[in-house]
Amino acid sequence: MPTAFITGVTGQDGSFLAEQLIARGWRVVGLVRRSSSGSLWRLKGIIGKIDLVDGDLLDLGSMVDAIAECRPDHVYNLAAQSFVATSWRQPLLTGEITALGAARVFEAVRLAWPTARVYQAGSSEMFGSSEQSSQNERTPFYPRSPYGVAKVYAHHLAVNYRESHGMYVVAGILFNHESERRGSEFVTRKIAIAVAEIKAGRQDTLLLGNIDVRRDWGFAGDYTEAMFAMLQADTPRDYVVATGKSWSVRDFAERAFAVANLEMSDHTQHDPSLLRPADIQSLCGDASCAQKDLGWTPTVSFDQLVERMVEAELAKDSA
Repeated sequence: MPTAFITGVTGQDGSFLAEQLIARGWRVVGLVRRSSSGSLWRLKGIIGKIDLVDGDLLDLGSMVDAIAECRPDHVYNLAAQSFVATSWRQPLLTGEITALGAARVFEAVRLAWPTARVYQAGSSEMFGSSEQSSQNERTPFYPRSPYGVAKVYAHHLAVNYRESHGMYVVAGILFNHESERRGSEFVTRKIAIAVAEIKAGRQDTLLLGNIDVRRDWGFAGDYTEAMFAMLQADTPRDYVVATGKSWSVRDFAERAFAVANLEMSDHTQHDPSLLRPADIQSLCGDASCAQKDLGWTPTVSFDQLVERMVEAELAKDSA
């Protein structure tokens, strides 16, 4: 039975990936920090089918021990301080976990089990204020947040380990991907939760920052399928994963309120405190290489994604 080792297994992407791997007959080993023990709700459907081991991306020794013990075929580094707004308040911690944490994963694999194939989670935030209308694997990086900078470091280090040490390391440059398992601090889930709360009469108003920024939003479960496909390829290569369409926060909110038969304009207010020091106006990915080489295409549309997220929150009241 092949084995996959996942950091960030308690997160949105980690939980979808673990489910998909188990369905394929893989053994899944997930790295869990002690402070993450209360975040296992995303794994409730597979908690008895997954092996959880203690470890931390801040501690190289724990990483080496975990990888040496499970001898994985695949390693997926999905752990990070992944909230862009927090990276402005905690830039050093973001660098320590998101950038140097990836370095510790690569080094642990090199030392303990160098035949493993490694996936590094990149981000569209690395492109930042790109001058191109759509971004692909050849688009220059121009990050506009500490989080984006940390991801660029991890990305280049992934390439360096591949080319310098001959390891199978790939980086997926994933554009925004959401689901009902998204953290509540992210704007898409924040909107979905607020819609349900307003519909139930427990909340009156949703505060939002810049609602005119545009992002390429897809479904997280589609994107974790792309991760697996990247590690199945004969030759390691980095890929952009995206839908090729961009939507504004306003678009998302309008559709979300409509799912509950509400009008966005009746229940939202602008909050200047939610604006970022440097924002990215628009991102839109070109995933034609992933489609051509890996046969990957998204299956969930933007409207289906919004409906899925809002319906999941509304269902909690009827449960």
